[in-house]
Amino acid sequence: MMNKSVFTLLILLFLPVPTLHAQSRPARTLSLPECISIALDNAYPVKKAEDARHLSGVDLLRSYGNFLPKLTSTASYTPRSVSRSYTTYALSSGSSSTDAFRTRTESSTVDASVTATLNLFNGLSDYAALQAALDRKKAAGFTLQRAKETIAYDVTQHYYQVLLDRELLDIARENLKSAKDLLTLTDRQFSIGLKSITDLYQQQAEVSNGNLGVINAENQLRRSSLELVRRLRIDPATEIALEPVDTAAIAKLSPELDIAALSAASLQRRADLRAQRLESDAARQDVRRGAGSRLPRLDLGFSVSSGAIDSYQTTMLGQTIDYIYPPVGTQLKNGIDHAISLNLSWTIFDGFATRYNVETAKVARRNKQLDYEELKEGIEIDLKQVTGDYQAAFTRIAAARQSLKASESAAQGITRKYNLGASNFVELSSARAALFNARSTLTQAFYNLALQKALLDYTSGVGDIDENGNASSH
Repeated sequence: MMNKSVFTLLILLFLPVPTLHAQSRPARTLSLPECISIALDNAYPVKKAEDARHLSGVDLLRSYGNFLPKLTSTASYTPRSVSRSYTTYALSSGSSSTDAFRTRTESSTVDASVTATLNLFNGLSDYAALQAALDRKKAAGFTLQRAKETIAYDVTQHYYQVLLDRELLDIARENLKSAKDLLTLTDRQFSIGLKSITDLYQQQAEVSNGNLGVINAENQLRRSSLELVRRLRIDPATEIALEPVDTAAIAKLSPELDIAALSAASLQRRADLRAQRLESDAARQDVRRGAGSRLPRLDLGFSVSSGAIDSYQTTMLGQTIDYIYPPVGTQLKNGIDHAISLNLSWTIFDGFATRYNVETAKVARRNKQLDYEELKEGIEIDLKQVTGDYQAAFTRIAAARQSLKASESAAQGITRKYNLGASNFVELSSARAALFNARSTLTQAFYNLALQKALLDYTSGVGDIDENGNASSH
């Protein structure tokens, strides 16, 4: 019994060890480029855009194939074919009367043929289809590029949000620590009669509010971290730590922008606008392809065929006659037939089907053109709004710095007066709240500038994604 108890105790001691190791896994440290690369590899919109580009390439190959001859081959083997019929036969020579006799024919045949058809002219429909396929292939590439740019901006936005929430959590913890230190001082002053019990209770409430602020900041950081993990599409159980942004690069940003030049460049760089323009060009080619059905079609045909009889016999008047043929291979070799033909066809009236197809293509072309114009106007408006927000971000930082400087001076002065009993708790609480808000505002203004720069690059078509839709390294 003693040995069994010792063995059970050892098991209980060693069981928690793997759990502790699993819970203490080190966090995975990621930088912003690494997060963007992970998201681009796992994002479903990118995968769908890649599939669409692959399909457009197959469609382009099909359009090229329309200029090549169409080749078909057929082969058949009939092991037994029986036919019954009546035939007339004169009983004697010189007799004008004939009788119909029942005949039975049984045969076995082999046939093979190869036919090639080359379209010489079909109203330039194939040429228009090829041009449309080329445009759509390029458009699919730009659509993929824009999809990756969108993913990169979305990840950047949530990356900055996590860093901002982490900074706000540090500020909240610092504010809580300061409130606790002041509570300790207030408690000592209350003990010697310098502070009233009301001041002590108010400071305890201030500590509780600070603790609540830390809890709210922790919850916000956890939510923003999970949102980033959602966009990275990695294991939600993975603990991640983010590298800080390059503050030196952000500090070098300038509020001066040439809006006219930036707008003109954006209309040339935006991948989605270029894709929409190519889609509009492809729709114009679709109109030409549909109108090609109104013109005649000319095809060049070439065919080669051969056949052979394996066996053939006829039965009439009770007599069966077997016909002797050369071997099948010899017949196929010596019985080759070929033909070259020019086939001209022209549909005179098709029940207005061609007219309907052309009008449908025209409506689609107009819609694509309207989409292009709408997107173009939207880019110009968005760019003006984004540039205004970007320039305003510098003003917010300057104002936040001045506010923080004034709040620090005010808080220091009121704290000294409060310690000497020359100021009440309400004034101290207001000064500390103003200082906390000023620190938070400056931190938010700084990350807002970084986010506005990313939004400006995204809106103007400048980012970490090249024209092939791949993430570029810096």
